[in-house]
Amino acid sequence: MSAFIDAMLERAKASKQTIVLPEGDDERTLAAAQEILAGGIADLVILGNAEAIAGSAYNLEGARIVDPAKSEDRQRYAEAFYELRKHKGVTMEDALAKMDDVIYFGTMMVKLGDADGMTCGACHATSDVLRAALQILKTAPGVKAVSSFFVMAVPDCEYGDDGVFMFADCGLEIQPDAEKLSQIAVNTGRSWQTIFGTEPRIALLSHSTFKSTVASADRDKVIEATRLAKETAPEMLIDGEMQADAAIVPSVGASKAPGSPVAGKANILVFPDLDAGNIAYKLVQRLAKAEAYGPITQGLAKPVNDLSRGASAADIVGVVAITCVQCQAQKAQ
Repeated sequence: MSAFIDAMLERAKASKQTIVLPEGDDERTLAAAQEILAGGIADLVILGNAEAIAGSAYNLEGARIVDPAKSEDRQRYAEAFYELRKHKGVTMEDALAKMDDVIYFGTMMVKLGDADGMTCGACHATSDVLRAALQILKTAPGVKAVSSFFVMAVPDCEYGDDGVFMFADCGLEIQPDAEKLSQIAVNTGRSWQTIFGTEPRIALLSHSTFKSTVASADRDKVIEATRLAKETAPEMLIDGEMQADAAIVPSVGASKAPGSPVAGKANILVFPDLDAGNIAYKLVQRLAKAEAYGPITQGLAKPVNDLSRGASAADIVGVVAITCVQCQAQKAQ
């Protein structure tokens, strides 16, 4: 694992959090759980068929294994979910049925304080994970929209912060308008401060650098988003619109964007839409053999993080460690 994840693991161990892993029927989840427990990274609640999980090949000693269908908390969680959603027409019968869904059950655990955070998505779609989180946890105070980022740790890379970047948004917002794009930029900067404790340098990316191409709606959206982000967070280093090479390569940044506080040294890359962001992170992950952790959600009232369905057990361990750090930071606020 990268130095970044090593640091996250150490921070997680320093103040152990309770994390729900709802996908107890997934082999990668159980392999990750074994490593997390052995390393003292987090306290775990694993959801699923208790007999099958306990009878697996993995040493899960110390984990709390819960079968939602048989849990004594099922009724309590259903009643709380009913109160949250009855204005949307949800009946008590509907609420009880929802508690058979491990994602909803796990999210209710976080909502009611029986766990600090949740990591899932190895065998569930992002839409399933986020739907439950938004219905139950909702957004954090002052946050208008939930977004996501990937932490990219690129080996033997001189750019970013020793090869570490945040890419946003690569998992949720399909076509953000200028206002949403500005929020993604600012919220990712705050996530960088939470996770790394150092200064974020945020580049809003485009096919153009400082109006180097003819005017277009796509270019102008990024220009406006940059203006709004600077207005929202004047204390942060934010700049754009900027081509990717101008954002990360010092010589190109100096040539294309002289005087920019971000050009040539960005550690956060904000993509104009989901197509660009998702394509970019997968290319960097595969071609540069980078570690990609995420999508890490930001803006929820409590930490719930999604996983790529191609995630490995090591990826799950890394995202659990990041989730722990987010929980620690939230408690410290």
